[in-house]
Amino acid sequence: MIHNEENNDEIGNNHIATSTHNPIRQDAFDISDEEKITRIKKDVENILLTLGMDLTDDSLKGTPNRVAKMFVKEIFGGLNPDKKPSASTFDNKYKYGEMLVEKNIVVYSTCEHHLLPIYGRAHIAYISNGTVVGLSKMNRIVEFYAKRPQVQERLTIQIVKELQEVLNTQDVACVIDAKHMCVNSRGIKDIESSTVTSEFGGKFKEEKIKREFLDYIKLDTRF
Repeated sequence: MIHNEENNDEIGNNHIATSTHNPIRQDAFDISDEEKITRIKKDVENILLTLGMDLTDDSLKGTPNRVAKMFVKEIFGGLNPDKKPSASTFDNKYKYGEMLVEKNIVVYSTCEHHLLPIYGRAHIAYISNGTVVGLSKMNRIVEFYAKRPQVQERLTIQIVKELQEVLNTQDVACVIDAKHMCVNSRGIKDIESSTVTSEFGGKFKEEKIKREFLDYIKLDTRF
């Protein structure tokens, strides 16, 4: 048991992902959001009481309910498949055959190892295979997969795979540059460092195309 706990800490402290899929139980949606909020509220109350906080104070009275609603409705809302954005596609009638880049998409996510914020920017590109997608849909896809307990590598892969399916092409790329509060505010407490992850599909694996994309987003990191 001690060995298992040490192993789990090693994985978490080093921010290692164990799967490209979020580890969600099959019964995750057997209860309603309202029931989840009720249960989480009680758990948050217990945490605060255990820490010695006085929940009769006006400032803290509503905290358990606020946190519970935030978990279910906001920062972990992307766990619910019903909230997956519909990504309408259109024929590429104007025959645009060059790279399309959507850069500086804001990313707000939560590290699944310490439940602390991850925040930064995502940069996405694709080359049309006869189909295009609305620009805002790319932002919504990033938001959907970010709103769950995450690992940055997994998030990057999920964004690319989703767009590959939506656009029916392998020619999709994503780079995320983000800060992790579990690194910046605890542990090593390095407030300057950020993490850069990438996933390149199809033509973006070719050095010329990859370099063109990285030049567009002005990222000098070599992949």
